[in-house]
Amino acid sequence: MEQELLNYALIIMLGGLLSLGMSFYALFRLHAAPGGVYYCVATFLASMFGFSYLFELLSTTLKSTWFWLRAEYVFLPFIPACTLLMCCAYIGYRPKRWMYVVLFAIPLSTVVMQHTNELHHLYYTSLHLSTDTPFPVSRIEHGPYFYVHSFYLYFCLALGVVLLLNQARQVQLRFRLQIFTMVAGLLTPVIASLFYVSGQSMYGIDLGPVFISVSFIFHSIALFRYQMFDVAPIARDIVFESMADGVMVINENDVVVDYNRAMKELMLGVTMNLVGRAMTDILHNRPELYELVEVGQDCEYVGWYENVRYCYRIRFSPVLSKNNAQVGRIIHVSDMTEQANLQDQLQYLADTDGLTRLFNKTAFMHRANQELERIARRGGHLSMIMFDIDEFKQVNDTFGHEAGDMALLYLADTVHEYTDDYMLAGRYGGDEFMLCMPGSDVDAACELAEKLRGHIADGEISVESERLCITSSFGVTSVYVAPDEQEISIPLLIRQADQALYASKRSGRNRVQVYGELDGIVRAVDAQ
Repeated sequence: MEQELLNYALIIMLGGLLSLGMSFYALFRLHAAPGGVYYCVATFLASMFGFSYLFELLSTTLKSTWFWLRAEYVFLPFIPACTLLMCCAYIGYRPKRWMYVVLFAIPLSTVVMQHTNELHHLYYTSLHLSTDTPFPVSRIEHGPYFYVHSFYLYFCLALGVVLLLNQARQVQLRFRLQIFTMVAGLLTPVIASLFYVSGQSMYGIDLGPVFISVSFIFHSIALFRYQMFDVAPIARDIVFESMADGVMVINENDVVVDYNRAMKELMLGVTMNLVGRAMTDILHNRPELYELVEVGQDCEYVGWYENVRYCYRIRFSPVLSKNNAQVGRIIHVSDMTEQANLQDQLQYLADTDGLTRLFNKTAFMHRANQELERIARRGGHLSMIMFDIDEFKQVNDTFGHEAGDMALLYLADTVHEYTDDYMLAGRYGGDEFMLCMPGSDVDAACELAEKLRGHIADGEISVESERLCITSSFGVTSVYVAPDEQEISIPLLIRQADQALYASKRSGRNRVQVYGELDGIVRAVDAQ
């Protein structure tokens, strides 16, 4: 066998095998995708056509050449129709029924005309083997119907290319790359066959089947690198881009198939193209978020980016094949940051005393109970401080209620100054204030109470042209909460602090008193 013929044969065989492999891959993996069925059929037909042409090229007699030429035309006429339908399905266009009739009427007539050519010679006027080439090559004189078939073939492929290129103008870059790669795969064998039809190919060999291998290299890139057929661009534009929520489609290997613009905006700090990348690669800097994706349960996620809090609601739904086998997942991400901030503001208004900006009584009791439950799980100290303004009624009666409000604000500002985020501070009612100190013993509570008392007593409040001096009395209680302690409660501690406060009042005011259980009575201790 001539080396040149062997080279051609190997290339055609490679193209046929690659095409056949892509066909089987599409059969099992792409049958439910837009255009996947037509792609499967087109690649199978191209493979059979390539193999048939291979045997024609290797034939040494006119009889065997004619046999394989007829075999080629069992497959070749239907490739343009399947290719065009694949392009239509890919962009989301559904042809009318009459269009299917027209598309397949010409290929069927081509098969009939080619197989009955000996009766009318409308497809081939003559067929013989060359004698001036290193190996036998069929020499064909084409009849008028051959040009009908050729026009139909190029028209279908050209229309498919136009549809794809028109779609490319409306989609994002990653789909343009996908479409351009598909177009390159469609045009490669067409351009090669033009050399054959025009008589420019070497030895008169049809280069279309030869370049099928090159064509399917482009198809492989589009299929595996750019995820061709996983989501049609028209479906993506309608469903994805019109959604305010972020949507990401991942396959069974957690590799991103597609995502919408909203999802890219929610992936803060991620600038790479996500299609074809594994979630482990995308979220390698956010292990807690990747863990949520791995678990796949609906949840709410709170994260921080550049010191700004973001709240997301994450939902998962399966992608099922026609056999109800899960082939991937859809991740829905709703940005709940604005709603969460609004909820926080409403909660703040519901929990906060309007004048002092401290917790109101209801919120203070709720938070204090939570702290007690937390401490009771492992054991620890808990201290409570209650204090008020001495002779507050006299302040209101002498200087007016506005001065009373200023006095309350002065106490609140003092509390804000001396407390930290681990303490709870609230306005219990009227001029009474409460402090809850988780993890603090009686000494720490007394120390804080004394600082507050001294600051309040040493300060002055300007009321118009007069200066108002006030003092406060403090009641302190402290307990050690044993693990699983059931007898201690927040109302009990508040009653103890209240009793210590009144003991302070009876002792002359402007004092810190500590509650202690001794024979059922209150033991007041001067903390000064």
